[in-house]
Amino acid sequence: MRRRWAFVVGLAVALPLAVVPSTGAAPTGVDALKVDLDDILADPRLGGAQAGVVVRDPATDEVLYSRQATDRATPASNAKLFTAAAALETLGPDHRFRTQVLSDAAQQGSTLNGDLHLRGTGDPTMLPADYDALAARLAEQGVREVRGRLLADDTSFDDVPLGTGWAWDDEPYSYSAPVSALSAAPDTDFDAGSAIVRVTPTAPGQAPDVALDPGTGVLDVDNRATTVAEGEPSIGITRDHHSGRVLVTGTVPAGAEPVREWIAVPDATAYATDLFARALAARGITVNGTGKAPAPEGARELAARDSMPLRELLVPFLKLSNNVHAEVLVKAMGRERAGEGTWEAGTGVVADALRGLGVDPAALRLVDGSGLSRMDGVTPDQLALLLDNAAQRPWAQAFHDALPIAGVPERMVGGTLRDRMVDTPAANNVHAKTGSLTGVTSLSGYVTAADGRRLVFSVVLNDFLSDAPQDLEDAIAIRLAQHTGADDHPRGHARIPRPRTGSDDPGTARDESALECSWTKSC
Repeated sequence: MRRRWAFVVGLAVALPLAVVPSTGAAPTGVDALKVDLDDILADPRLGGAQAGVVVRDPATDEVLYSRQATDRATPASNAKLFTAAAALETLGPDHRFRTQVLSDAAQQGSTLNGDLHLRGTGDPTMLPADYDALAARLAEQGVREVRGRLLADDTSFDDVPLGTGWAWDDEPYSYSAPVSALSAAPDTDFDAGSAIVRVTPTAPGQAPDVALDPGTGVLDVDNRATTVAEGEPSIGITRDHHSGRVLVTGTVPAGAEPVREWIAVPDATAYATDLFARALAARGITVNGTGKAPAPEGARELAARDSMPLRELLVPFLKLSNNVHAEVLVKAMGRERAGEGTWEAGTGVVADALRGLGVDPAALRLVDGSGLSRMDGVTPDQLALLLDNAAQRPWAQAFHDALPIAGVPERMVGGTLRDRMVDTPAANNVHAKTGSLTGVTSLSGYVTAADGRRLVFSVVLNDFLSDAPQDLEDAIAIRLAQHTGADDHPRGHARIPRPRTGSDDPGTARDESALECSWTKSC
């Protein structure tokens, strides 16, 4: 494998950022590109901020632009690039997660004389319908009574549900959902570990209807909201810390569309167990309570479900920047290679995989797989090296196709870039991963320049005080799409319309401007 090693970029950092020929002639080629990128990064919103940018030409190993390339910064969801590449390298693109129903008890007629075990390995794509299908398989085998308990086996992973350095005030929301070897998702975005709270107005003066999707006993709704005659929705939906109590407050006008919020459950294993118990009951199968315990050695498999392969899971993972998918992959890598489904073991496996991909793990700090932790620190040059070397791996096409594509409206194609760079040379061209936290925005990926060369770029912006200057990232990507090689001339940069932010569901009380748009269902 042809690898781009970090020392090449380190040497390139010493080059001047903008070179104007001494003859006084207008700069051309790479010099013209540098002039324009410098101009973009001179935006006053970046005053006092950190702005790391690297542009590489993989065909020639040339670094076309480098600014703060080796300075570590918070990557936000650009950390998922490391996780995805390491998972493809370690688990393989055909890896599947298996969920099993097991028992070591004998069946006599319609009675299972013992416990029933539900064992998971981390599948983040289990839907209520999938638990129903497992229950249906038991019913097909004639089981109507389980004299023992339904016991959950989530021992493939440890019992630490949230990552190191995750913000306490993110805990109630789906983008910070607990990580477990057993979980469930309420939708085909596969937001594992969360349920949808839907608030529907009734008559003025009455409480609105509040429903959970799926119905579950692990959340308890405290509805203090009111339906009003008119006005704008002003509904707050949150969950108490370390509790299943969901508090609904505020007002919603009669006749308005329902307000929705994706809320993380406090215990993903209990959530999965509850959904399976309900599915069993719906299929006429009774159990004698629920609990948690490892499945016994030698228990026979009564039903099972395999997830989609990793190559397909990458699409909702990267297009929609799904944090739980990232953390499941980290713990799965730890279980697969180190025998421990922990963040510590998993990030160690990630480091080993990255080393094989030409990335220097000593230049990085990754304590989780999603980039949700403020303790993560990466450099733009290492992100660019990863993208460069990933393009040479057998799984490169799956990796490339799973990245959000600028300006493409289909949600599972454009992803978090579907509303950005529309009707520009970057549209349906740039394949890149976004990243968003308060004071952090990042964009790293691939772009085909006007002369046909595919370039690699990484932009990581930290510590700005304004709203996220994603328009500057877009301006850089668009300028790269316009690059014509040796014949290039300075173009200046057009101001790009600010990306759309905020939720499609009006009335939520949370400030969502610093979140990935997919987390708020606004893209």
